[in-house]
Amino acid sequence: MNKYIPYGKQNISQEDINAVIEILRSDWLTQGPTIEKFEQAIADYCGVKYAVAVSSATAGLHLSCLALELGENELLWTSPITFVASANCGLYCRAKVDFVDINPYTYNLSLERLTEKLKQGKIPKIVIPVHLAGQSCEIDQIYQLSQQYGFRIIEDASHAIGAEYQGKKVGNCQYSDLTVFSFHPVKIITTGEGGIITTNNEQLYQKLIRLRTHGITRNPDLMTEEFHGGWYYQQLELGFNYRITDIQAGLGLSQLKRLDEFVSKRRYLAQRYNQLLADLPLTLSYQHPDTNSSWHLYIIRLKLDEISKSHQEVFEELRKANIGVNLHYIPVHLQPYYQNLGFNDGDFAESESYYRSSLSIPLYYDLTEDDQDYIVNTLKNILSK
Repeated sequence: MNKYIPYGKQNISQEDINAVIEILRSDWLTQGPTIEKFEQAIADYCGVKYAVAVSSATAGLHLSCLALELGENELLWTSPITFVASANCGLYCRAKVDFVDINPYTYNLSLERLTEKLKQGKIPKIVIPVHLAGQSCEIDQIYQLSQQYGFRIIEDASHAIGAEYQGKKVGNCQYSDLTVFSFHPVKIITTGEGGIITTNNEQLYQKLIRLRTHGITRNPDLMTEEFHGGWYYQQLELGFNYRITDIQAGLGLSQLKRLDEFVSKRRYLAQRYNQLLADLPLTLSYQHPDTNSSWHLYIIRLKLDEISKSHQEVFEELRKANIGVNLHYIPVHLQPYYQNLGFNDGDFAESESYYRSSLSIPLYYDLTEDDQDYIVNTLKNILSK
């Protein structure tokens, strides 16, 4: 096969293109009505009261920490197996970041490790569980711990739009203060770049709206002095320019119409992978019975003691065969920046074991069964030599 098969890829329809053209021909390219329509559509889909669209999921995580008033030297905990933004958002607030090792089956934050760490006495201000690959964490039990120990919860659902937990959509915030989604092109739906925060808390919602736009309000009820007129605004706090555009929101609205279709196809392909890969020296992704993943990623782990090749050799041979495998993720605590903060190899053994054997193989809406057969046959070839 000569064509390159990436690990993830957006699907853009003519309807999506038309939606963007319509915005480009309108009076509002940014700060217009399409953003609110997109926010409401996401809120309705997730079954949550409020949604705030932002320029990226990273911006969403940062604003969420600010809205919960994470401060200097306070603690934020998250999983080591995530993109660095899940931890960096705490450092942006001058907080201290630590990690909770992963569950060896789901690869999500381990309830057992979290409970052990809480019993040691240092209680975080915020815990950020990461729904890796589209599978929700056991968020109800994390919530129960939050009620016992007094921490707040931000769900990093960057991978998990369209996923379900206990029969309800991820993002409904039943068991969290806030949830953050990503709409990067490799995600399940895309706005090019962009993200969204959901919450049921009106105070947090109002604060997020201000922080997204420089800390500015035009609401007379929030102002500290008499309203001067229609031109008047006040900066009430230090915010950021983390806005999304109407162009992006128009694309997102159009993509949202096909979200369930996208997720359905990913679930079909994931189940097909499960069948095709069942007899290979691999560990396939375990799915917790309370979850229904949206399958942003399909992660395999090599049984290195049963094959003659190294992790790197398998990765490179797949790449040479035009299969764009990737690895999600290098444990955050192994990054040089975090090692300079005092983290070391060996700090989170399960995450490091996962890193030494895992690969993400291609999974996206336009992946064909022929593509999938080629990937599986190539992998079989590589592992049999």
